[in-house]
Amino acid sequence: MRALRLIAALVLSLALVALTACGSESSESATRDKIETLRVGVIGTGNVLTGTLGFAHQRGELLPALASLGVTGIEVYSFPNGPDLNQALVGGKLDVANYGDTPALIARGSGLPTRLLAINSVGMNAGVVVKDPALRTLRDLAGKKIGVQNGSYIDRYLRGALQAEGIEAELVHLYSADAEAPLTNGDLAAVALPDTNPSAFLQAFLAKGFRLIDSVRDNHPGLAGTTAAVSSQDFLDSHPDFGPAWQAALVAANTYAAGHFEDYVQYETTQSKFPAEIVRATAHPEYIPVTVFDEAGVRLLTSTKEFLVAEGKIREDFDLEGWFFRQQVPAQG
Repeated sequence: MRALRLIAALVLSLALVALTACGSESSESATRDKIETLRVGVIGTGNVLTGTLGFAHQRGELLPALASLGVTGIEVYSFPNGPDLNQALVGGKLDVANYGDTPALIARGSGLPTRLLAINSVGMNAGVVVKDPALRTLRDLAGKKIGVQNGSYIDRYLRGALQAEGIEAELVHLYSADAEAPLTNGDLAAVALPDTNPSAFLQAFLAKGFRLIDSVRDNHPGLAGTTAAVSSQDFLDSHPDFGPAWQAALVAANTYAAGHFEDYVQYETTQSKFPAEIVRATAHPEYIPVTVFDEAGVRLLTSTKEFLVAEGKIREDFDLEGWFFRQQVPAQG
């Protein structure tokens, strides 16, 4: 487990070194005159754009949608967790970030000058798995150690679920990719895992025989996660047409994926390191909104922000509507 943590830290350090190198010249900063290469931050591995925008990019539709902005290429940078991505975004090393709602909200609540371009996906599931057959419900984890990625939407779900059940447990920061060994050997009583592509860890653990004792879908639907598309205010000020163009591209990508869902899932299976059956079990059409600020997504985002404020995770409360980047979206050609 220690070796895996060291490898993850090394990968993150190399990613940040690469970003620092590419951002060392003024032409590569968030306020550069021409965008040319769009720098996108995501959660995961492989430096690949996934999701509905990745599907659109594979079909050759994303770059043309951004061509009027002077975008000639897209570079993707992967991060293991949202807080790590936040550092690169506000440091001007990224132009847009696609990641979970919790780290995006915490960044804005920490005073970082960001804007929410869109809610990319809604209603995302997460769950808690165990190995010990004596553990049957979340209440059985009172006083025990649970692994979870700190600052993620999974973390927000777990904290909210524990609070709803009126119990306390020791939460241990742990990347999902490192969770199997400590759960197997008993260092942890349980782990909380994401159930969304490309991070299909929940279904992967269930396929290996670990047991689900609690989930968003089955027990706490009000704690579902969303994902966010976020840019810095500096980047949007320097490129005022980017926000509407990105929103239009996302709506087009989501609409196509929702209408061609089997093709979209097939695409996801080619992008994931998990077996195809795991990816398919993780894919849900209801995750895909076809508007920029989906009403259900806004409700979930509002609830998440209120929870994070109450927990002290957001240091300074802010107006959610004022965070939204709302401008006229260009008509689809």
